[in-house]
Amino acid sequence: MRPEHDAFDEQSLERPYDPGLLGRLLPFVRPYRGPLALAVVLIVAITGLDLVLPYVTKEAIDRYIVPPQSSAAPDGPRMLQVDLEEPRVRAVVARFPALFQAEGSAARIAYPDLRHLPPEDLRTVRRADLAGLGGLALLFLLLIGADFTLNFCQRLTMEKTGLLVMHDLRLALFQRLQSLSLPYFTRHPVGRLVTRVTNDIQNMHELFTSVIALFFKDLFLLAGILAVMLAMSWRLALAVLLVVPLVVYTARYFARHVREVFRSLRIKVAEINTRFAETIGGISVLQVFRQEGANLERFRRLNHDNYLMGMREIHLLAVFMPLIEMLGVITVAVIIYYGGLRSLAGDITIGTLVAFISYIKMFFRPIRDLAEKYNILQNALASAERIFQIMDSRETTPRPRHPLPALPAPDPATPAVAFEGVRFGYTPEAPVVRDISFTAGVGETVALVGPTGSGKTSLVSLLLRFYRPDAGTIRVFGADLADLPPEVLRSRLAVVMQEPFLFSGTVRDNIFPPEDAVSREREAAVLEAANCQDLVGRLPRGLDTLLTEGGATLSSGERQLLCIARAFARDPAIILLDEATSYIDSATEARVQEALARLMAGRTALVVAHRLSTVRQAHRILVLRKGRIVESGRHEELMARRGFYHRLHQLPG
Repeated sequence: MRPEHDAFDEQSLERPYDPGLLGRLLPFVRPYRGPLALAVVLIVAITGLDLVLPYVTKEAIDRYIVPPQSSAAPDGPRMLQVDLEEPRVRAVVARFPALFQAEGSAARIAYPDLRHLPPEDLRTVRRADLAGLGGLALLFLLLIGADFTLNFCQRLTMEKTGLLVMHDLRLALFQRLQSLSLPYFTRHPVGRLVTRVTNDIQNMHELFTSVIALFFKDLFLLAGILAVMLAMSWRLALAVLLVVPLVVYTARYFARHVREVFRSLRIKVAEINTRFAETIGGISVLQVFRQEGANLERFRRLNHDNYLMGMREIHLLAVFMPLIEMLGVITVAVIIYYGGLRSLAGDITIGTLVAFISYIKMFFRPIRDLAEKYNILQNALASAERIFQIMDSRETTPRPRHPLPALPAPDPATPAVAFEGVRFGYTPEAPVVRDISFTAGVGETVALVGPTGSGKTSLVSLLLRFYRPDAGTIRVFGADLADLPPEVLRSRLAVVMQEPFLFSGTVRDNIFPPEDAVSREREAAVLEAANCQDLVGRLPRGLDTLLTEGGATLSSGERQLLCIARAFARDPAIILLDEATSYIDSATEARVQEALARLMAGRTALVVAHRLSTVRQAHRILVLRKGRIVESGRHEELMARRGFYHRLHQLPG
């Protein structure tokens, strides 16, 4: 029996994301603070280079292309001064005396008159400017090369660091999932949990590789651009700053609406993964009952909802991004007009105006980048919220306050298993086990029988500490179960379940603990005791044969034999059999029963069974009805009483 649950229970989407989620990632980032610090240093250097490039252009214009007007003749044309000490320059001046004004060892020519000089003579008189331009062009190329190299190093550092952080986060999440109690998994679909470990972790990777690095870069770049523009011309800088409030308002509006979209998208992806996992797991049932069409229609509606959420995201981006572009273009137009007037008035140089236009384009580029990174940030925070819901779950088996390091040694005078007034329910208002008390001695086989829903499997789950009893005490070899760490308890227990389960991997890995070195003699002894010699011998590579998930290529009986071998390999003190022969054909049942008899020999065993013929040899049979023990005794005694057990035995099947 399992509790009812909402397959897609999520926290409310009305509240904003908690910024503390980013702080909670610090423990995963801290081991890599060295590479991150290096990345920040590289970002600062890259930002400095980006700021220098437009200034190099300004210097090229103001120094060598169109120098500013001389203060000696502010109202006249711009003049180029040349040195008459240079013979080649003196020859040019001599050939065109009408264009030059000689003044001692120098001569001047108006810039508009330069077009009257032949190309060779023009190069002669502007040789110094050409040399200066060549030097600045070389410097520009060197800066571009340095920028490329630093960007490469920074990207490589951040990508590697991001992958390492995600490696640790995924491992921590997987470890946390394994530590959660069984009730957690009964309420959360597999598809949703798979989404957390795959899609959500990948979104966190984008946070580290894209957002963090470029966030610092864009902030440094914005601050640097503002500082440079204010230093060059505070009036033009103020004209740019007039647009910033409108940009901030637009960004806040976008952020408020995109947050809910990303939350909804995360939920829809989890629902799609869950539906897909359920379809694959139940494909045979779907096909047998011809439900492919209905299932496809449910998936189509779910997929369409995801499409609509995606379109809402695209609509927001389609409005926001062009709006930022438009604001940038308007700002450039304002600067061209206002800066042009200032340039004509002689307040700023042409190089300053050109540099300002370049800086404005650079100014809006990080704003667009920050918007895109905010897009990724919202996606990542939606994923982080889901990830930390799992990390924060308290649905784990509580650790004992005073844990015992090991199980007490078996003592014939002490029951191996004792239930004392145990009460339990999957929900408080519906108990399935009511005031259960019984013992199982060392080496004794106790069978649990009764109709479906009487609490048999629940008792096994309680003994395995999958659940905690609401009242009462369970003891193993005299030790209170609450004082036993789960790993200590389960190291001496082995379970053979109703539905045999095998993991993908080799047969050997499914039987023998991978961390233990097992000799060939031990392997042979376990296989022989579990009646698996013939089965393993028929496999293409014996124990090294690879199995698909769940051992789908094997029959149910063959899988059960391998599960019995797995139990043998643990050499347990207590055996739990939960309907271990329910799904086995008659031809295989004899082999399984023989293997189980060997497994239980000399060990304490609790056997859950529907088919009463399988428990006739038990030392004691406990008959459960509606969560209570209504009869107890050996098979012959119970049959002689002609009570509830006798009526069960008379039922067909």
